[in-house]
This record gives sequence, structure tokens and C-alpha cells, in this order.
Amino acid sequence: MLGGAGILLGVAAAPAQAAEVSYKTECVPPAISGLPPVEGTTKVEITAPAEAKVGDEVTITWKFTQAASKNPDVLDLDKDTVKPTGTLKAAGAQTAAVAMEGPRQNPAIPKNSDMKLSDMTGKLKLTAAGDVTLTPDAYNINVSKPISTDTKCTPKETVNPSATIKVTSGGGTGGTPTPTPTPTPTAPTGSATPSPSGSGTDGGADTGGSGGQTDFTGKEVSVPYACKTPIGDKNATSAVQINAKKNGGSFGLTVQFKASVMDSPADIPADSVKPSMEVVLGGADKGTVHVEGPTNSAPIKSGDPIEIPDLTGTYKPGATGSSTLSPGVLTVMALGTTTTCTPTKSEVSLTLDTSQQASGASGGGSTSSGSGSAGTSSSGGLAETGSGSHGALKALGLVAGTVILLGGAVFTFMPGRRTR
Repeated sequence: MLGGAGILLGVAAAPAQAAEVSYKTECVPPAISGLPPVEGTTKVEITAPAEAKVGDEVTITWKFTQAASKNPDVLDLDKDTVKPTGTLKAAGAQTAAVAMEGPRQNPAIPKNSDMKLSDMTGKLKLTAAGDVTLTPDAYNINVSKPISTDTKCTPKETVNPSATIKVTSGGGTGGTPTPTPTPTPTAPTGSATPSPSGSGTDGGADTGGSGGQTDFTGKEVSVPYACKTPIGDKNATSAVQINAKKNGGSFGLTVQFKASVMDSPADIPADSVKPSMEVVLGGADKGTVHVEGPTNSAPIKSGDPIEIPDLTGTYKPGATGSSTLSPGVLTVMALGTTTTCTPTKSEVSLTLDTSQQASGASGGGSTSSGSGSAGTSSSGGLAETGSGSHGALKALGLVAGTVILLGGAVFTFMPGRRTR
């Protein structure tokens, strides 16, 4: 009898290892991704004491045996970059929403492999006698790199309880309840449609190069782009202007995107975005000129305007005559990814009178990149453009191709377009 009593006491004191519960789940990517929700099955085990007393504070563990979806075949997730949080529903003798949180602890998760989420824990102060059932509810998955973003997953069907605590009256005083963890902020919504452009109104003549003139202002042209991004092909239209400043026999080029401000949809680290372009030569000259801008020198806070500097380079003519300059292929390097936008229709922004230079551009070779100055004055009918500062231009958000994948949720920055 004593042996039997000992066995019974052991059973009563043992924690309840609950049976696995599974439920259909919908995981919603950040709104700026423009992607539809992902549906899958979540499998969870909830562990809690089998018995406790009113006044006790019990610890509950939520173990993922299966997340709702896999990490898609786009981006590897680094070690210790994934953090789950969620809510557990207590019902029956006591009703409560228990905040659950897991550590940012995971193995490296390769593309197209199962998500690995850490166990979450939470505490519940028992206030009433009777059976208290514990049921998993919605959860959130945060990825910290390369940019912090969240995927929200909610049940799409009634979920069965996964554990039950038998609560008796009287007993211990329990402990201090654990405060509800602060939810990880989600990334603000934005547009995932790539549009490296906005509509500008500034324009200018497209000829120059005579009478000792040194500054030449191009006209603003609308360029339709076909963009290849890490998540597929996109179309965009951008208003672009090319200016030049003569320096001996060469020209310093400055390419400006005439677009409205785009607010950053999330925090962007410093030195993570770098745009460049190949300016197309025509007329007497042939080839391309490489122009580029520096990376963002400081982090960009969520909600702040994305500022892009002028793209600059040096054009060394390879022919004598009237040479044209048109916007060409645009490339944006962002956090290890590349987006390439190719014009589907080209239009001349600037025409220059050029004199052939040794090792010039003619014949299709690209000139080496360099720094040039934007023209600050004009003559011969060229429009005045104002300041030629190389400071950041509050223009379009060329944060393209940045992809963060989390269980099927894709987070991407694409150029946005808004009215001035």
C-alpha cells in the first residue's frame, strides 16, 4: 500500500507532458512585401504541472514540433536570428491570455528547409480552483537580420487544448507574475511594387557644349524599366535627368532621379544600399559610362525619408561630334542582393559637343567610374537647376532586392512611387 501511495504521489507531482496538438495556421508577411498569406499546419506541445494550488505561479512551456511552413528557397537565415513570441489561452476555472516568449536561439536555417523555432515559456498565476485548460493561439516570428521584420501567424480553425492543470483551493502563495513581454514591433507597411521613379516636372534643353560653356543641364526624361529582382520580374517607370560639367576634354556626369520622397518601411542599416547606372552613349560616340552613388552613411529609421545621393562618374569622349547621353541599366546592391532594371525604351537626356580623347568611350567600352560635379549654371538656353550639391537627394527609395524569408513570409524593399 505504501508503495502504491508513493507511485500515486509521484504521478500527481509529475509535470503533464501534453499530447501534440496541430492546427491550420495562416502566416501573414509584412504588408510591404505585397505577398499573399501563407497557410500551413502548426504542431505544438504544451507542458505544465498536472496539479497545482490556488495562489501558485506555474511555468508553462510551448514547444514547436512543426512550424506552419518552411524557409523558402531564397535566403539562408543565420544562426540565432529568429525569435518567437506568442499567446497561450487559459480557460475553464480561470480565463487568461498567457504571454509566451522564446530566446533568439536557432541553428542556421538553409533555404528550402524546415523552420527551427526555440521553445517559448510563460508564467500563469492561478486564481481559482478547478480544471484550467491551456491552448496555443497566435504567435509571431521575428528575424533580426539583415533587417528586423515580423511574420504573424494565427489559427484558422478551433484549436484543442494541449494541457490541463487541476487546481485545488488553498496552498502556496505563489510568486510574482512575470510581466507580459513587450511585443516585437512590426515593420510599417509600404509598397512592394518596384518603381524607381516618381513624376518630376523639372526639364531642360538637351544640347550644349559650345562657346566655352562648362555646365550642361539635361532634360528630365521618363524611363520605363523592366526589373529583375530576387523574387521575380517587376516593371517600373522613373524620371531621370543627366547633367554634365566639362573638365578639360572630359565631362563629370551627375545622374539625378526626379521623384518624390519615399518613407523607409523599416530600419535600414548604414552602408547597406548602393545604386549605380550605365549611362548609354549615342550619336557620334558609342559605349556606356558607369556612374554610382555612395552607400547610405547612416542608418535610416523606419518612417524617415530614404535619401539617395547623386550618381556620378566621368565621361571621356571617344569620338568628335554631337554625342547623346541616355539613362541605361540601373543596378541596386542591397544587403547582399542585386536588383537590375533595364530600360525598355530609351530617351536622350543630354547632348554634348565632344572631342575625341585617347582611350575614350567610342566602340562600346565603359569608362572608369569617377566623381563629377553637377552643373550649377547654364547658358545657351539651358535651364537653371539650382544647387549642385552632392548631398543626399530626397528621392525614390532604391532599396531593392532586400529579401528576408521566414516560414514563407517574404519581406522586400522595392522602389516606391508617390505624388509630390
